[in-house]
Amino acid sequence: MSLELKDIDRIIEMAWEDRTPFDAITFQFNLKEQEVINLMRRELKPSSFRLWRARVQGRATKHSKKRTFDKGRFKCSRQRTITNNSISKR
Repeated sequence: MSLELKDIDRIIEMAWEDRTPFDAITFQFNLKEQEVINLMRRELKPSSFRLWRARVQGRATKHSKKRTFDKGRFKCSRQRTITNNSISKR
């Protein structure tokens, strides 16, 4: 499977994001977790790849089955909502 440069950039971006699971990358680009790891190894500098692997390894948010929330985006209970460029009071 040959990927365009913009697709590779997007996969790398998604792989670095803490809350984007590997399942989302699989759904969008048809790449399994091991294929993403291989792509990251090939495209990143060795030091960057090691940092990424240390960050991702064991991170529950990168695996849908290990997540503590089912759907939607995670939102902290103390996070304020923004309405019309003004922060709402609690």
